[in-house]
Formats: sequence, C-alpha cells, structure tokens
Amino acid sequence: MADLGFQIRGVEAVTRGMSPLLQFNLQISQTPATETIQAVMLHAQIQIQSAQRAYNAREKERLVELFGAPERWGQTLRTRLWTHVHATVPGFRDNVAVPLLVPCTYDLNVTAAKYLYALDGGEVALLFLFSGTIFYEGAEGRLQVQPISWDKECAYRLPVQAWRDLMEAHYPNSAWLYLNRDVFERLYEYKRQNGITTWDQTIESLLPVPAREEATV
Repeated sequence: MADLGFQIRGVEAVTRGMSPLLQFNLQISQTPATETIQAVMLHAQIQIQSAQRAYNAREKERLVELFGAPERWGQTLRTRLWTHVHATVPGFRDNVAVPLLVPCTYDLNVTAAKYLYALDGGEVALLFLFSGTIFYEGAEGRLQVQPISWDKECAYRLPVQAWRDLMEAHYPNSAWLYLNRDVFERLYEYKRQNGITTWDQTIESLLPVPAREEATV
C-alpha cells in the first residue's frame, strides 16, 4: 500500500497568466518509499480558517458583512470553503513537486475575495484537504489502484501580500465592481446625460464631498 504525505512549500503569483492565479508549491512524499508510483489523480479542497488569526479594528469593520458584529464572532467566525483544485501528479518513488494552481478573483461578491480584500496584512490560515486516486506498480509489475486516505491534509499560512500583489499585477490601481444590469443602465444613462467622460468621474459625481474639501471651499 502506498502512503503519501503532503506539504505546501511556498506560494507565488502567476503574473503572466491570462487570469489571476496563485501557484501553491506542493511536495508529495512517500515514506517509506515502498511502491513505484505511476501517477496520482489529486483533488484538494482549500478552506480558510478565519478563526486562526487576529484582526485589527479596521479589518473587523470590513468583515461585519461576512461574520456579523465582532461580539458575535465566537459563534460566526468559522472555517469557510475557498475553492477546489485538481492536479495530475507524474510518476515518482520518494517525492515529487507539484504546482497547485488556484484561480483568484477581484469580484467582491465572492466570499473569499471579500475576506482577503478586508485584510490589511499578515497571513491567512489555510487548510488543504486531499483526496483522489493513486496508481502504482504492485507485485509482479501489475498496476494497482488505491484511494488517497481520507485523513490526508496539511496547513499553510498564506501571506495576504501575495494575493494583493497578484491583484495589483492584473488590475493595477483599480478595483472590480459588479452591478446588476438595470443599475448599470441607469448609471450609463446618467453618465451620457451629464456628458461625463469616465466612469471614475461618474461615480465621484454621485459621492458626497469629503469634509476636508468642504472646509476649503
């Protein structure tokens, strides 16, 4: 029987991708190296363990929409699913390095993006839960098939700055805003009727003037 261990050794932004991707560098090892692994069809569920870090006052204010008032966080600050990823692992015997590519979004209607955007810095505690199928060479060279044990997992602390750098690379000095179509049509009509050139100017014209600017007028 093949017994595999999993460890995340680092993370990096895939800045040349067509869409934002974080690459988690996964090391898979077989201890002891008793079988010749032909391939592994790997599935990973990634969870955000939101209770395993501290939050400053501004972060708490931003996270009210996700977790409610801070005085209720003892009941609401729970582990949440981020995403699922898949990978095909090539053959090995002792260990092998595999990239896990995680698509990211700047859509703040998505819970994971809303959570990461709310953080000023530090790290996010992640839990990787692994499943899948191992194909290995058994006795007399026969192909054997075995499921990955249900208890295989590993933890990793993602630097918030890695996500921020990725978003900045794909959306420099900007943010992504989702609107319902009818709201967009009304905003577009307002922009045309008032002869406003850019969307930034359109939004700014609808916002209240900051107190400091009022004081200087």
